[in-house]
Amino acid sequence: MSLDEVLLLGHGTVENLDDLPPFLAKIRHGRPSPPDLVAELRRRYEAIGGSPLLRISNELAKEVEARVGARVRVAMRFWHPFAKDVLREMAAAGCRSVSVVPLAPYSGHVYAAEMTRVAAEIAAEGLTPPALSCAPNWGTEPLLVEAFANELVQALARLPEARRAAAEVLFTAHSLPLAVVERGDPYPDHVRSTAEAVAAHAGILNPWRVVYQSQGATADPWLGPTVVESIADVARRKANDLVFCPIGFLSDHIEVLYDLDVEAKAHAEKAGLAYARTISLNASPKLADAIAAVARRTAA
Repeated sequence: MSLDEVLLLGHGTVENLDDLPPFLAKIRHGRPSPPDLVAELRRRYEAIGGSPLLRISNELAKEVEARVGARVRVAMRFWHPFAKDVLREMAAAGCRSVSVVPLAPYSGHVYAAEMTRVAAEIAAEGLTPPALSCAPNWGTEPLLVEAFANELVQALARLPEARRAAAEVLFTAHSLPLAVVERGDPYPDHVRSTAEAVAAHAGILNPWRVVYQSQGATADPWLGPTVVESIADVARRKANDLVFCPIGFLSDHIEVLYDLDVEAKAHAEKAGLAYARTISLNASPKLADAIAAVARRTAA
């Protein structure tokens, strides 16, 4: 398949906080959210001044477009611009094929299933959707690993030299309900593979571990260990510095700007640990290079 167009498919976010209830309902498969959950999420969005996710995604699309020589669009699973609306626009414009790159590198199968579903709905409307070529999980794409590793090296270099070697590195990714993992989702294995590749490429000798953050507000068990549990464990071993490397997130969003920079930082400092974090890749040239490579390979 030739590279006709590229679609970057993300999770989604709201720009108007009054849209939080319907946004959460989309995520929760139509179930309304308790008012206290909506209020808490609103407080978090307000604390970070709103999420820059959509703006960054659009900037990233422009960077990728300059590299692949084809139009690059942005769509989201749970909010505007919805994947179905964008794919319908592409079909109406006569787009023949699209290379879909999920902005969640460890959930390619989930995002591919979503695109297959919306393509079928568009076909039922009488339109001919573009042929889909969906990227599989790409967390070990060499250019992505290099980008994360470069940021990790720089984050460690910002620490006082005498404390760098002993700093503990926490590679973080969004948690999943444990039931999903028990049904065979390969997510934790892919996250672990990326962490190992980044640590090796960075050449670090620091102690490191993979931890999971941003567990959902349900009573069901979620994938761990959690960030809070890991901070407490590091503190018990009398370390001084924690360096968070959120390899589960390509850009700044509420999970990075609040869950780490506000919540995790507060827990770390309360435990007597200095908090540091790698800079998010956002719309950086290195991330654009990585996505362009994935898009080309997917369309091949």
